Amino acid sequence: MRGESLPGVSALPWRRWVAPLAWLSVLAGLLIVMPHLGPLFAAIDPEAREPIYRRDAFVDLLVNHLLLVAVASTIAIVCGVSAAIMVTRPWGRDFLPLVSQLASIGQTFPPVAVLALAVPWLGFGGLPTVVALVLYGLLPIVRNTLVGIGEVDPATREAARGMGMSPSQVLWQLELPLAAPVILAGIRTSVTVGIATAAIGSTIGAKTLGDPIIAGIINGNTAYILQGAILIGVLALSIDSVFARLLPAQR
Repeated sequence: MRGESLPGVSALPWRRWVAPLAWLSVLAGLLIVMPHLGPLFAAIDPEAREPIYRRDAFVDLLVNHLLLVAVASTIAIVCGVSAAIMVTRPWGRDFLPLVSQLASIGQTFPPVAVLALAVPWLGFGGLPTVVALVLYGLLPIVRNTLVGIGEVDPATREAARGMGMSPSQVLWQLELPLAAPVILAGIRTSVTVGIATAAIGSTIGAKTLGDPIIAGIINGNTAYILQGAILIGVLALSIDSVFARLLPAQR
């Protein structure tokens, strides 16, 4: 009938975003409600003198946390994708083992150790945290970019070249679009892990959602630890659910 949409055609895109919107709503609700949950956290930790973390507003910590992750993820994406593209070109294939090893070392090297080594050179605060997050987030991006480009059918490349496409056109109009879902999956992993890892920046003076956790560990306040952990967990789930909807054909 005229004026009626076919089932599953117009409604489905909206339904795909129900989960991300729900998680973001939970996160927003926690930011509003958590400062008023003193009795609840006092019951969880009766020995806590102050059950709610109040040194900084949770919203400010969240914004700073996201800013650090966004800066680090942007650098990791640019460097990781560029390096992977370079080593898949004929002139850069000799550097493939080097790039793979460097990306693997960045993930296996503990972020705390990176912070300890970076502080004497970069000082305290957000900059050493960004360095640690970049090194820690490179591997899934590099690996998935290599896999995505490597899975492009060679016959498709040859057909593109036969149509007169230049190497750069083959890369931007064929290889990257076909590899995009795999690359995006690597970025999803990198960003989600970065959200959780960014909390360690609070150990060197960076303002993150790890502040309540560090304060709780120092003061023996379980309520503080729970507040930071809950917010970081819900934030990670929110961002991960957004990436899940950006990936095609997620059913």
